[in-house]
Amino acid sequence: MVDMYRGPEADLQPTVYRARHAAVDEHALLDGDGWDAAMAITWGPDGLATTFRAVWLPRGLAVRWDVQDVLPWATRTQRDDCLWDTEVVEVFLDPTRSGTDYAELEITPANVVCDLHIERLEPERVVHLGWDFAGLRTRVHRADGTDDWTAIAWMPFEDFATISPRVAACVPVRPGDEWHFNAFRIKRPGGPDRPEDDVLYAAWSVPDGPTFHAPSFFRRLVFEGQVEDESR
Repeated sequence: MVDMYRGPEADLQPTVYRARHAAVDEHALLDGDGWDAAMAITWGPDGLATTFRAVWLPRGLAVRWDVQDVLPWATRTQRDDCLWDTEVVEVFLDPTRSGTDYAELEITPANVVCDLHIERLEPERVVHLGWDFAGLRTRVHRADGTDDWTAIAWMPFEDFATISPRVAACVPVRPGDEWHFNAFRIKRPGGPDRPEDDVLYAAWSVPDGPTFHAPSFFRRLVFEGQVEDESR
């Protein structure tokens, strides 16, 4: 049974996340530049809090997690391994706002990724682990003098289009378009020897059940900003 963390900040979170158009390209974003104007949302206990940001360009979406941490660890080395059994940050992105055909991305402190397509959850769960963001680029930055770390991902819109024809109709996005999403963090303070001890399952929008896969708790992701140069 999974116990979701629910701190006092849970009821204070905004119901809408506004992803702003980036002022720099994806290369600068991956280097950690150009994020100052992005909307920041933070959840989790002191010392293990997670801050999430997202920005977009005509070619794709960039997301970022800034993680407060103590002794982060990662043992898996292969893409699409069961990273949810380790320490990860995650995002679910639902372009059709239907709770079906949504993408999941996980990143470990060692910059190993898992990306998959959830076709549906009912009447039986259908998950395509073999689906990938073909153009995915990720970067993990470690903070000097602390265990804190930052994970950044770039996801081209053309890769979302391969999920399904319904999703393909939602990309590329334009200002004012709206998706649904949620963002997460799994911290396992027991380390690789005791990964189930005192696990922290922390969500921006906290589900009322034992799983992050709860589309009714996804919140609105609105793409904002004036696109002046579509060639960027």
